[in-house]
Amino acid sequence: MPSPSLSSPSGDSRPPVFRVDIPLLPESAAGNALQFIDLLRGANLLAGLRMGATAPRMAWRLLDAQGLPLPPLPGPLAAYTPAEDTAADTAPAHALFIASIHAADIPSIRTVAGRHGALSRQLGIALDAGQKLLTVGNGAWLAAQSGRLNGRKASLPWFYIAGFERDFPEVGLSLGQDLSDDGPWISCALPQSVNLLAVALVRHALGEELAAACESVMAPDHQRARAAVQANAQQHIPATRDSTLARAIAWMEAHLDQPYSLARLAEAASVSPRTLLRHFQQELSQSPLDYLHGLRCHRAKVMLEVTLESVPSVAVACGYADPAAFRRIFARYTGMAPTEYRKRHALRAPRRRWRVDVAAR
Repeated sequence: MPSPSLSSPSGDSRPPVFRVDIPLLPESAAGNALQFIDLLRGANLLAGLRMGATAPRMAWRLLDAQGLPLPPLPGPLAAYTPAEDTAADTAPAHALFIASIHAADIPSIRTVAGRHGALSRQLGIALDAGQKLLTVGNGAWLAAQSGRLNGRKASLPWFYIAGFERDFPEVGLSLGQDLSDDGPWISCALPQSVNLLAVALVRHALGEELAAACESVMAPDHQRARAAVQANAQQHIPATRDSTLARAIAWMEAHLDQPYSLARLAEAASVSPRTLLRHFQQELSQSPLDYLHGLRCHRAKVMLEVTLESVPSVAVACGYADPAAFRRIFARYTGMAPTEYRKRHALRAPRRRWRVDVAAR
């Protein structure tokens, strides 16, 4: 699906503009939209610094639930609507941004999406016209409801996946990814990744060079941060042997519920047990078994948060035949007993709110 080209008024020497429409529903997380606009403003600043007055730029427009432009916001929020673009009120958009929805549970998300079917139809028309569609979190319901994204993939928070799969079995999921960029649809799982969403849009709208510049200042770069610390301390970056570790860790992640065997793990990593132990100690300062306990406790935390399984059942699912041993190891890694962790972090109360099957309500 081709994307619309940047537009300038006919015969106008002003730089081209990429326009984004941002519908705000009564249920929308407006902070997502304001954060996104801040990032677009940052992209315009970087473009101007690098290219001067000829730089292309991003423009935006906040719309109400009926698709009509919102009046200018008051006071310190005035800069958010609209961008300084005299043609913004009449020019067609190149992309639409859908913020996440304030909803207590999956049935509530379905209710909100059903209430705004007209917006979903407009999204379908926009997709047919070649526009980009950007969504945050459960805003993906409104996008998928358009019926134009079957066969595409979206990034969603883990706690929405089961319900979304049941509602839209023809839409794929980018599991384990903060951002999915699949043709006309760019989506991020959580608001903390809206910066990645903005960088991806800049890449499509303004080109790779400006996207790289934005990414260097908008996206987390932990490697660069570590390198800066090391350089400041005048240290050399040590060589790593992550291929061995990667093979071992991947095998452990796929066999968390199986008994631990150093020999079998070393075989999966294609090294001797002694070499494997040395790699873990040198690179991670712990043994393979200690690392495995950490992975198992991470799975246990998820199960305690979102399932009704008993603690012994969780123990077995995480590779511990002895519930007492599981309780002891879990407390060592998390600082609390499994029952206490569930009490503090469970996402399932009241129970009916986390059902994802409409028929089960």
